[in-house]
Amino acid sequence: MGKMPHDLMEKYIYTRLGKIREDVLIASKPGIDVSVTWIKDDVVLVSHLDPIVGAVKRIGWLAVHIACNDIATAGVRPRWIMSLILLPEKWDPDMLDTITSDIDQAAKELNVSIIGGHTGYAHGLNRPLVSISAMGLGRYNDILLASMAKPGDSIIVTKGIGLEGTAILASDFKDILLSKGVSEKVIVNALKYFNEISVVKEAMALAEAKLVNAMHDATRGGVAEALLEMAYASNTYIEVYEDKMPLKDETRIFAEKLNFDPLWMISSGTLIISVLPENEDKVIKILRDMKISSSVVGKVIRRNKPRVLIHRREGYEETLDTLEPDRDELARIWSEYPRA
Repeated sequence: MGKMPHDLMEKYIYTRLGKIREDVLIASKPGIDVSVTWIKDDVVLVSHLDPIVGAVKRIGWLAVHIACNDIATAGVRPRWIMSLILLPEKWDPDMLDTITSDIDQAAKELNVSIIGGHTGYAHGLNRPLVSISAMGLGRYNDILLASMAKPGDSIIVTKGIGLEGTAILASDFKDILLSKGVSEKVIVNALKYFNEISVVKEAMALAEAKLVNAMHDATRGGVAEALLEMAYASNTYIEVYEDKMPLKDETRIFAEKLNFDPLWMISSGTLIISVLPENEDKVIKILRDMKISSSVVGKVIRRNKPRVLIHRREGYEETLDTLEPDRDELARIWSEYPRA
């Protein structure tokens, strides 16, 4: 599943938001993954919706964690979810059992309640689609948004780039990886990265410590697209260095065998943090105490037309200034190996 081009979003989505209500404090905007609605006093409802079709195994579990990640990166603990489950025309009860069991398991892991949804099947689908709406309550002045990244901030990236994609490839593309000479041990190790896809724990710890200016979870399009989304949201120029990016061995091996760029691989679980330089060490210590690795990879340079400059490992520079909704390595690999 790809994202719509930015110009079409501006033309057909962001200008068509129904009635403008005073209680809608933050609605759809480029690079901002949540909406914020006033409830009472300084209490607000933070909401997010995210679909998944890029995985087959564990799709229900992934959908819950990924939707709740975006609530947590806003500094709010997720409380409730609603699910949309659409199955292929040739579905069976075992498929529904697996998906709903996984959704239930993930919800219990995050201590969230499933309060409603819709389940059915659709013609034309060749694999399941699961969409989760996640919600939580917070205080307006404590909300964190990608738009709050500031010039002078350091950029910290956690865990590893391409994290979610590496786990999905190990799960759904095992036979292809084995045929290309990847060892069973490497694949088993990569499967463990499913356990790192949630950022709720660390995002809440950082929000409660009040040390960060902004956080963003790297989903479709990977860390590269997530950095550009942060630049768009905050109207800034961000400069980063690829050789400082955390890269797990399994991701590197998969990238070599399947010829993909880890910076553009879907990477839920990888948190991008914008933080004042004087708070860098405190943030890294909080993460380290939670056994989460992290690296300072660059900085926010200035207010500017949204732009990201990546100093590539090979010595050249890559400039990103246009959101590229179709540039996602997992989607490309699915198109090359549709029967995986």
